[in-house]
Amino acid sequence: MLVAMAGFPAALSAAPSRFVLSDKPAPLQLSASQESSGLAVSRRKAGLLWIANDSGNGPDLYLAGTDGSYQGTLHINRAANIDWEDLDSFFWNGVPWLLVADTGDNGGRRNFCTIYLLPEPSIPDSGQIAEAVPAGMIVFRYEDGPRDCEAVAVDPATEKILLISKRTNPPVLYELPLRPGKSGEIQIAKRIGVVHVERPLESPMVPYGNQPTGLSISPDGSQAAVLTYYGVFLFRHQNGEAWEKTFSRKPEMLAPHRQKQAEAITFSRDGKTIFVLSEGTTPPIVTYRAE
Repeated sequence: MLVAMAGFPAALSAAPSRFVLSDKPAPLQLSASQESSGLAVSRRKAGLLWIANDSGNGPDLYLAGTDGSYQGTLHINRAANIDWEDLDSFFWNGVPWLLVADTGDNGGRRNFCTIYLLPEPSIPDSGQIAEAVPAGMIVFRYEDGPRDCEAVAVDPATEKILLISKRTNPPVLYELPLRPGKSGEIQIAKRIGVVHVERPLESPMVPYGNQPTGLSISPDGSQAAVLTYYGVFLFRHQNGEAWEKTFSRKPEMLAPHRQKQAEAITFSRDGKTIFVLSEGTTPPIVTYRAE
């Protein structure tokens, strides 16, 4: 279903949704992950998901099967979890990478934020702990002042990192170069547009329902999925198109996920499934599957 929203340019077409909400979510069997804020599919092995917790937790990523089973832990040395709020995986120059976004800022007071980049390591044996060190680190600030951001994704085709602010109205779209700058350099996240992800007025009230809490770009770059506390919004992206133009169009809204605090989203490796994860104990791994 397409939702009419004032102020948008015309959508590319009125095509129906390709993704249908599954009625059989798998519970996440991972006691260490009760504040899931970031989710990324493994690029090394099918059927696995990387999960990040937010502030108050260590610099660790957890590995789970799409069936919810615990598979292992990755401890990232030389990194700090001030407030990890998103996670992404992508191929870059033929190598699978992970991005960890330490971009949470509830009070809007951080002078700078940090993004960690590391090649995705070999998958640890089930139940084991592996260690890694970031290969690069991007320290940055926003050109228009501190922002709380929980929605971060990589477009490897343009070597850009996209960030969407959470607490501004409307949410603001920012852009950073994927390549780290010189040692000690603070880069600037440039404002390039705004994003409208508004729940239908006739829908049940959801606290902070229009705030973006996650972002993922499909493997072929044809779609971007923005997660809010209400639902999932798809933006279709044309090859070579500027992302600010993509996000200026009317999004396609999927069926509401009906989760209490959904904060993490990712496409599958083939782009035919969208996974959504909420904070809490043994939350369900919600899936939308392409028909």
